[in-house]
Amino acid sequence: MKQDQIFVIRRAFVVPLGLLLCLTVALLVVCVIQGQPIAKIIILAGMIVPIVVFFVEAAFRRLIIDHEGVTAYRPFRQRRINFTDVTSLETVRVRSRVFMTLAAGEDDFLIISNSYGAFPALVKRLVAAVPEGTVTEETAQLAQQPPLRHTDIVTAWFAVIVVVYVLIAQFSH
Repeated sequence: MKQDQIFVIRRAFVVPLGLLLCLTVALLVVCVIQGQPIAKIIILAGMIVPIVVFFVEAAFRRLIIDHEGVTAYRPFRQRRINFTDVTSLETVRVRSRVFMTLAAGEDDFLIISNSYGAFPALVKRLVAAVPEGTVTEETAQLAQQPPLRHTDIVTAWFAVIVVVYVLIAQFSH
């Protein structure tokens, strides 16, 4: 019997996303204090809302795999699929982005992306745990060498740099 494993969204992505949120809030506060135009303040406030939602979703999402099944936790909801109920484990790959669908019938499924840390271990654990014959050929091949995704991390750090630059520019005026 294998021990429960917990998989979370890679912290290398969550950290810059949290930093981006803090810096954007700081920029909003600076703009309010400096008496910047209301349009600029509204745009910044509007930008903060999706960043908050995205950060909370990424920071609190996790998968727990135990010997009986998988439980996906997201803010305010959770879903569980038992391995004995799995009818298919399929994969869709778009460039370096991978989406695995763990299905238990027509209406019960989980979509798992390679945004999770330790994704290779996650794929191998799922492939080993689901009933024989439910893993597609593409998924079996993916389990041999799962792709890692780094572009989202680079993009998050780039956004942090842009907001730092804008924040510095605010103090130059």
